[in-house]
Amino acid sequence: MYQLVYALPLLLSGCATYGEIRNDPVKKTTMITKPYSLASFNKKFSNSDSFVILAFSGGGTRAAALAYGVLQELRDTTFTANGKSMRLLDEVDVISSVSGGSFTAAYYGLFGDKVFEDFETVFLHHHIEKQILKRFLNPFFIISPQGRTEAAIEYYQRTIFKYATFDDMMHPDAPMIIINASDLGHGVRFSFTQEYFNLLCSDLSSFPVARAVTASSAVPLLFNPVVIKNHDKCGKKTSSILQTIDNSAKKSPELQMILKGLNTYYDKDQRKYAHFVDGGITDNLGLRAIHDMLEISGGAKSLMKRLKLKAPKRIVLISVDASTNPARLMDNTSRRPSLSETVGAMSNVQLHRYNVATLELLKNKLQQWSQQLSTPQNRVEPYFIKFGFKDLQSDEEKNFFNKIPTSFSLSREQVDRLIKVGRQLIRRNASYQYLLRDIKGKN
Repeated sequence: MYQLVYALPLLLSGCATYGEIRNDPVKKTTMITKPYSLASFNKKFSNSDSFVILAFSGGGTRAAALAYGVLQELRDTTFTANGKSMRLLDEVDVISSVSGGSFTAAYYGLFGDKVFEDFETVFLHHHIEKQILKRFLNPFFIISPQGRTEAAIEYYQRTIFKYATFDDMMHPDAPMIIINASDLGHGVRFSFTQEYFNLLCSDLSSFPVARAVTASSAVPLLFNPVVIKNHDKCGKKTSSILQTIDNSAKKSPELQMILKGLNTYYDKDQRKYAHFVDGGITDNLGLRAIHDMLEISGGAKSLMKRLKLKAPKRIVLISVDASTNPARLMDNTSRRPSLSETVGAMSNVQLHRYNVATLELLKNKLQQWSQQLSTPQNRVEPYFIKFGFKDLQSDEEKNFFNKIPTSFSLSREQVDRLIKVGRQLIRRNASYQYLLRDIKGKN
């Protein structure tokens, strides 16, 4: 990612920088009146027969544009419920995102339908990399204690997110946006929700959205981690995701590993700070955060009971995968691969293997969650809708999109075609068509 700045870590490696701390502690005398938590979105979650989750993958502007095309298609897909015309976009309850996908998710979470008016101009067609590169090469920046990441945050704050905080995303009927990052020190997946911030004794409502999005997309070595202080004034008294875990969940080796990592935040003496980087390192699809939240809570039935929600008729999980599988030039020559080619090939193999495992895990879990919520009177239908460039029929299209780099500076043609293909991929998906027939009562 950020191909134009590959040389910057070498240029600036001699300059020690320290992350700026911008997360406020939870004060004992002050309760968070409206935390950015699952419970605060109770009304939104309970207003429909369908519980719809979108997952936006990483992949720079490529991922952001593909996700934006999906939002457009959901906006333009309408149906009638109780005599009222509805948009499928309004049915979305949660958007979970990583890296490039987090820009689209956060912008929609903050500004709603305004995303369709100016997101292309503000972000997709804007050469973000070039603007940040200018700041990096400024002589004043080189001698400044401000790190590369802080410069990017300031730019995103000013030009994209307008200094908004998570409190600004608490709109009536808006979906919950779950921005995900990776804890560099312990390999923990970390979601920017109050449930996770409780582990840090911190208040998410006043935390800048731009800072969370930067953490979600901060590729190690190219950017410094986003540093967050692990405050020590609340101990284990503040309610957190770990205090709701069901005994049966503790039997899962994977959940045990997750819990072990998250419990390190309680060691306030040894973990004074947490360093967050690209969420794609621990989950490039944005799906595992959904899995973790439900499973740590003891499953879908346990979580719905805790949130005082009735079971929906449908659970819909839509995975928007912007990962690519470009042809390797090394396959056509006996020349030894360069270091960058070797690292890229290794990363690509691991990414695709992990993506396959994640998709299989979520497919099975979605079936389990629907069974947990089903009763003889109400069968909950699961819909797992997944698509990516591999689903394209045309070889020309596959070649075109697989060659688009993971960058934040794409050509207008690349962005426009990504938006268009995002719409096409979800519209033509067989599971999506089956969902529409169900919702419209045409089965």
